[in-house]
Amino acid sequence: MISYPPVIINEYIASKVSQRLNDRYRGSLKFFPTRPTTIDTLVKSNPAQANDVYVVYDRMFRLRRNTFPHVKQEQLIYYLYKMNSDPESLIETVQVLYDLLDREDESAQEINAWIASKVNSSGMLVFGAGRGQKVFKPIFFHRLKVLQLEEARDIENFDTTKTFSASKILINYDYHTINYS
Repeated sequence: MISYPPVIINEYIASKVSQRLNDRYRGSLKFFPTRPTTIDTLVKSNPAQANDVYVVYDRMFRLRRNTFPHVKQEQLIYYLYKMNSDPESLIETVQVLYDLLDREDESAQEINAWIASKVNSSGMLVFGAGRGQKVFKPIFFHRLKVLQLEEARDIENFDTTKTFSASKILINYDYHTINYS
C-alpha cells in the first residue's frame, strides 16, 4: 500500500467539479495517467462522456530544499482536453481547479478535511469499487498552488489529438504521509 498524492488530488477535484458543474458532466471528471494513447482512444472507451473534459496527468518530484525529509514537495501536471463544442466547460473546469487549489494553506485545510472524511475504519483511503478498488495511505497537505502554463497551443494539435480546446495546469503541493489508526 502506498501514499500517492495525484490520485487523492484527482478524486478530490472530481468530487468538487461534479458538485459545482453538475450540469456540464455526464458522471465525474475523468483522469488518465500519462501514457502513449490518443484522445480518440479515450473517447472511444468512454463514449457517454465524449463531450466532457478529460484530464491527463503526470507526477513530478521536486528538489527537497531543506534537511527535514518527511515533508515532500511535488508537482502534478494536468493536460485538460475538450472535444467537440462547448469550450465553456473547459474554461469553467479550469476556474474550479484554480478556485479550489490556489489558496496555499487554506486549500490544504479543505482537502485535508475531505481526506479525513473519506478515511475508513482501518485508517486508509479507498477509491473505486469491486476489482477497480484501490487503497492508499492518507496524506496531509501543507499547501497547494496552481499555475497555468502558456503552452496550450502546443498540445492543441488538431491532427493528432482532435481537440477543440486544451489547457495545461501545474499544481505545486507539499505533503507528508499520516497514520489515522
